[in-house]
Amino acid sequence: MRRATGEPKAVRALLIALALGWLGLVILLPLLMVFRQAFAHGLHAFAAAVADPDALSAIRLTLLIAALVVPFNLVFGVAAAWLVAKHDFRGRSLLVSFIDLPFSISPVVAGLMYVLLFGSQGWFGPWLMAHGVRILFAVPGMFLATALVTFPYVARELIPLMTAQGRAEEEAAVTLGASGFQTFWHVTLPNIRWGLLYGVLLTNARAMGEFGAVSVVSGHIRGVTNTMPLEVEALYNEYDFTGAFAVASLLACLGLLTLAAKAFLEWRHRDAIAAAGH
Repeated sequence: MRRATGEPKAVRALLIALALGWLGLVILLPLLMVFRQAFAHGLHAFAAAVADPDALSAIRLTLLIAALVVPFNLVFGVAAAWLVAKHDFRGRSLLVSFIDLPFSISPVVAGLMYVLLFGSQGWFGPWLMAHGVRILFAVPGMFLATALVTFPYVARELIPLMTAQGRAEEEAAVTLGASGFQTFWHVTLPNIRWGLLYGVLLTNARAMGEFGAVSVVSGHIRGVTNTMPLEVEALYNEYDFTGAFAVASLLACLGLLTLAAKAFLEWRHRDAIAAAGH
């Protein structure tokens, strides 16, 4: 008896070839071209471009913002997922909609929101200027913009997982006398650790590569508020193609490291599930 999904081997081979060909065309080939252009003038030119003070400042700032944003969104993402998945309350659907909001709006719009709040003509701008507090065109504004666009990743990775797990284990722990913190630390956290790590990796990758929102609030000050994506744009606009592709290749390497970490975690997760099954 033929299965409903039993396509001929030729059809499966054709579909696989089309998928691999498309991925190679739109992802692999452009990525290879970035690295080719980065080393087109030799290793010395690549090293000189990366060692440029403005490039080093962009690298440090990118890593700093990612290091600030990831723990922030980890805490608030876990809290939001815990609230949505483990509790019933009025406004639950509205909260989920707010969590998904950064997926629905352009990052440029997200950046403009902070300009309207903290700009010189914004709601809080005059007060901030009077007290010498600088949000826009500085690290705080870049942190806020990046945190906004990356907020859903941890929460959205955990909400389906925690909903599927239900509340039985937590309720049993509370019945046995565990406190809320003990229940979370010893029951909830071990059950969500893989999903949490996936969310952290996705947040980190997006934080390092964010362009639109950061571009609006940064001011594009070379050596001060330019992250790696903004530095790539600035170098490319100046026709410094070696420098632009050198910085871009470093950014691509950071993304590939994130992808490798995600693949490793998925492999470990499969092994853990297989071991638990035996």
